[in-house]
Amino acid sequence: MEFPERVYTQADIDRARELIQKGYKHTLVIEGSLQFKEKMQQVIELIKTADYYDFLRTYIREITEIEGFSQLHEMDAVIWANMSMLVDIVDAASYIVQKAQQMKDYIEGNLYYGTGEITAIKKRLEFIKALKAKSTSEETQSQCEKLLKDWEKTKIMFP
Repeated sequence: MEFPERVYTQADIDRARELIQKGYKHTLVIEGSLQFKEKMQQVIELIKTADYYDFLRTYIREITEIEGFSQLHEMDAVIWANMSMLVDIVDAASYIVQKAQQMKDYIEGNLYYGTGEITAIKKRLEFIKALKAKSTSEETQSQCEKLLKDWEKTKIMFP
């Protein structure tokens, strides 16, 4: 059984869910300019460092450079990303993990509005903490600490 080309109909979602439950992983593709691909490889290395690469490949098949807003395109299991999001690769890595969690919730039939956003942000924070703990780079650890402090300020929204 092959992963559906599009994850749009209930039958597609059911097939995707079944394959994932059996351990399916995408071969992650990065599409875009050479500069985008190089920066995104740095992001992917951070995701690997934190041991979230298999999680990413379970739910996302491609990351594509676009000119507009970075966002998840659930129907295609693709993250659309722009170069400006790659200025801070630690934050970009946490964003990619957040979008993978949103795709997981989509496939599992969990509502995005309301608790879904909180779940995705909790996954993002979990990733940042894991990266901080597993990275040997002082610069990466410092950036993780800064991001965690920034997110701490939003505790009213995300207890």
